[in-house]
Amino acid sequence: MTRAYLALGSNLGDREAYLAAARRLLPEHGVGLVRESSVLETEPFGVTDQPAFLNQVLEVEWSGSPRDLLGAVKAVESEAGRKPTYRWGPRELDVDILTFGSETVTDGDLTIPHPGLADRRFLRQLLRELLGDVDSSSAGKPNGESEGNMRG
Repeated sequence: MTRAYLALGSNLGDREAYLAAARRLLPEHGVGLVRESSVLETEPFGVTDQPAFLNQVLEVEWSGSPRDLLGAVKAVESEAGRKPTYRWGPRELDVDILTFGSETVTDGDLTIPHPGLADRRFLRQLLRELLGDVDSSSAGKPNGESEGNMRG
């Protein structure tokens, strides 16, 4: 089993219900929920003329590949009612893979660690709730073993 961290976000409709739907549907797709962060309301990133988001980070366990996990989270988004939109547009539910063990992946539509960790402070804040005294840029390595470019 690989320990991974997923970011949930919603800014349309009943935002809390969409986050709850993700937490309910993920185990149906083989994703083991370990812990969850608090829920944080944040301003939109990129395209700012849209409603505020509710965001949460989940610590999960997964027995397959990062690509397989991406398939599972995309299925959850669809089952929860996500409709296609433009980049950084409003959405019912967004589920992103932030980290996947200690793996680094750059493969088409899959980049791990998630590039948003660098410029979205709230993601690092929510990760720290779950990681404690671990640098969120490495999600598993003790402080000081990563580049340290995501502290703050």
